[in-house]
Amino acid sequence: MQMYKIMAISLLLGCALPFAAAQGEVASSAGDSVATVSKRLVSFYSQPLPSAGKSTPIRVPAVLSLPANATGPAPAVVILHGSAGMDSRGPLHGGDLNARGIATLELDMWGARRLAGGAKGRPPRVHDTLPDLAGALVYLAAQPGVDSHRVGVLGFSWGGAQAMLAASASINDELEQASGVRPVALAAFYPVCWGYNRVPGYNLKHLAPARLLVLVGEKDQYEDDPTACTTLVSSLPAEDQARAQVVVYPGAEHGFNGLEAVQEYKDPFLHRGQGGLGRSAPDPVAREASRKAVVAFFTDSFTTTTVSGR
Repeated sequence: MQMYKIMAISLLLGCALPFAAAQGEVASSAGDSVATVSKRLVSFYSQPLPSAGKSTPIRVPAVLSLPANATGPAPAVVILHGSAGMDSRGPLHGGDLNARGIATLELDMWGARRLAGGAKGRPPRVHDTLPDLAGALVYLAAQPGVDSHRVGVLGFSWGGAQAMLAASASINDELEQASGVRPVALAAFYPVCWGYNRVPGYNLKHLAPARLLVLVGEKDQYEDDPTACTTLVSSLPAEDQARAQVVVYPGAEHGFNGLEAVQEYKDPFLHRGQGGLGRSAPDPVAREASRKAVVAFFTDSFTTTTVSGR
């Protein structure tokens, strides 16, 4: 985590300076694949979106990881962090995807805004960071080593809510209009399912022509209901449900796929919007299972690059 923070700060202080690419091998715990990966610190400008309201473009730092020995343009996944900022989850899942020949672009949305993170150090709405995702899609489309027809999104908590919103038909359309890229697969870790179609602006009534994977812990204290995400997906039209999958990990809590120690905090969105005290806790069993699920989801999605309409 500290390495990424240092690189993000360096970019903010001197965006015009060139950075040398680092190269190394990554191995996936989700399989036996090993790949050589080129990592670069990059930046791009956010792109305006109608759903985000009026906003001034900002420069967003990110870490781009490209399979170095790809025989052609590689599929790519944008990685969106949670309220705490960049942590172990991005590199863990990013390394798994890189090992399967999938490029990743991990954003530092708080570094771009000089925010500390947490419930008091994040933007007011998840929509405020959707322009960062649009800018990431524009950036990836311009990379010769990336196949812009095979781009996905992976998010955790705050980033998971971004991924869920991006899976909605209306916002997905906005992203495509702003960037020329339509994400074909979106994976959302614990995206606070109780709030959709209840909290103004957080609508999920129709899916985009894309696949959606939702991964949540049975004991997530934002939901206080292990069936919340399943119920949400079940409310979608039948043709949308066919492209969506929910996985509930028994006994797991919020943040189960990270390596950080147990964290307790207050958040107004906890306990179905009642607020109060909650926690994030690693769960080794759920973490390893979810890593495999994410790799399988994106690998399969990028193998079949076309999906049925809405």
